[in-house]
Amino acid sequence: MNNLLKNIGKKSKKAFSIQLDTKKKNKVLKNYLHLILKNKKLILSENLKDIENANKKKLNDNLVERLVLTNTKILDIVNSIENIIKLKDPTNIVLEKWKRPNGLSISKVSIPIGVIGVIYESRPNVTSDVASLCFKSGNSVILKGGAEAFYSNRILSKLFRRSLKKNKVDENFVQFIDLKKRKVVDLLLTKMNNFIDVIIPRGGKSLVKKVQKLSSIPTIGHLEGVCHTYVDKDANLKIAKKIIYNAKMRNTAICGATETILLHEKIVKKFVNPIFKDLENGGCKIIGDNKIIKSYNGKVQKASINDWSKEYLSPIVSVKTVKNLNEAINHINKYGTMHTDSIITRNKLTARKFLKEVKSSIAMHNTSTQFADGGEFGFGGEVGISTNTLPPRGPVGLNQLVSYKYQISSNGKIRN
Repeated sequence: MNNLLKNIGKKSKKAFSIQLDTKKKNKVLKNYLHLILKNKKLILSENLKDIENANKKKLNDNLVERLVLTNTKILDIVNSIENIIKLKDPTNIVLEKWKRPNGLSISKVSIPIGVIGVIYESRPNVTSDVASLCFKSGNSVILKGGAEAFYSNRILSKLFRRSLKKNKVDENFVQFIDLKKRKVVDLLLTKMNNFIDVIIPRGGKSLVKKVQKLSSIPTIGHLEGVCHTYVDKDANLKIAKKIIYNAKMRNTAICGATETILLHEKIVKKFVNPIFKDLENGGCKIIGDNKIIKSYNGKVQKASINDWSKEYLSPIVSVKTVKNLNEAINHINKYGTMHTDSIITRNKLTARKFLKEVKSSIAMHNTSTQFADGGEFGFGGEVGISTNTLPPRGPVGLNQLVSYKYQISSNGKIRN
């Protein structure tokens, strides 16, 4: 198995050494989306194998739901590839240019990162999104999908390789590890640092923890999404009600779902019943502090200190009252995970302070945290979201999959 992975690594390195122009990249991507549409029935039948296996293993309903491909979801995959085609190629762009008194002309130019290893779970669309984004940004990619989506991932990667071959491009720009063994992930993280430049984990907490613990290769990603929505004393009730319901309930299983709601104590009496009655009617369980218990007419479970750092990924929300903006910011910076945090207020100065002082990689004003997504940012999709302090931060899309180099020229200058 070790030799097999090293062989995959060597092929990826070789493919990466090939320079492709934007026209060729877009041609490959266009062929790829046509192949997906042409092979819709085949993709759905392969996906059915994954669903049957998942049901046999009695996987949770939400995991099975993530696996399922439909005609509509296939069209979503195609639309995502079309968006990536339309985006500007992020490589070979002169980012800055200047001349020095010492006679040097210096340019800072964007370049691909290299070989990207992506370890992911469940969602088959990740295969097409990641392969397309990595290829358009000039990187080669090694894909290790979860065993639960094995057949779906394999067919989507095969079709990409078919498009590469058709266009006389090294098909090893995209490689899918055709093995279900868990040991593969350990080997990728510990034995492939000569071949892989960066690892991106995309999945649950246990996967990301494992990657962070074992990887000898730099990683881009996030461990958890403990996202907050803070309702300020100057918030508009109608806007707050609408945003909070969407931020929590639109899709409770994504990392951008709000997990904790903070309410300024001055608006608790007016806001608590309209907002939380909506959530409760939608099937959401509410865990709140004493002030929420006293003010809300519905069911509230008493919150403990542990609830402030929980990522539920389900219809459950923690609610806390705060005295002021500073307390809200301090709470988020203490218990949050630097993913996505939002303030609801009509006060622009308050909003500005919040946006500046929360440590989040994505800070929002009067906006649902569910917009924490590369596609919604106009990135053509994402390979994941990064909460690292070092860049890239937030959704990692096309323009985040590049590095840069300095190109220097002079008229025969030597240093004194």
